[in-house]
Amino acid sequence: MAKILIADDEEDIFELIKGFAEREGNICVHAKNGQQAVELCKAQNFDLIIMDVMMDEMDGFTACKEIFKFKKIPVIMLTALGAEYDKLYGFDIGIQDYVTKPFSPRELLARCNVILRRFGKNPDNENSGPSQEEIFGNLKINKTARTVFAGDRQIELSVKEFDILVFLTEHKNQALSRRQIIDSVWGTDYYCDDRTVDWQIKLLRRSLGKDADYIQTLRGVGYKFAEKNK
Repeated sequence: MAKILIADDEEDIFELIKGFAEREGNICVHAKNGQQAVELCKAQNFDLIIMDVMMDEMDGFTACKEIFKFKKIPVIMLTALGAEYDKLYGFDIGIQDYVTKPFSPRELLARCNVILRRFGKNPDNENSGPSQEEIFGNLKINKTARTVFAGDRQIELSVKEFDILVFLTEHKNQALSRRQIIDSVWGTDYYCDDRTVDWQIKLLRRSLGKDADYIQTLRGVGYKFAEKNK
């Protein structure tokens, strides 16, 4: 059972998604605009957000940026926009997936289940046992708290950036294809092309700054996380 926030200003869209989600035992909460979604996330914990892009008072992109300032919750965007730029912008700010209207409720729930399996419960909801912390030179990665530090400075990563970094470090010094990264971070049943991976790696490197050289590009293959010589 997951607690899902559905932010959409169309009541019939909310009822449609709610009907399918609750059949699988999930709890659904409705936000009628982006501002209400932000306020609900401040007051409650959610395992997943389904967020419409075009809403009054505050659009979905702005709402996600505000929410990510205080909580890391996976987000699926609902949008009528099909331009690649809009998707890349969404991935840039940290969303997990896109579903374009009109959509199949079954496909949407399948995508929700993939993300929920990957993330489990929201780390803001509960303590999940001992921390899983790894140190690579100047970098300190805590998988439980989903935090990354470079020395004493915390590095703010989007959800996708963090997942890619963890996958790379878990297979340090191994050559990883873009397809392997997609299957691990997005899921084996998710379609995205190589450019999506390259874009996310570019964002991750930008976030890591001076420590970006841990991530090496392997021409014709993909990427690898290479530890520096001590």
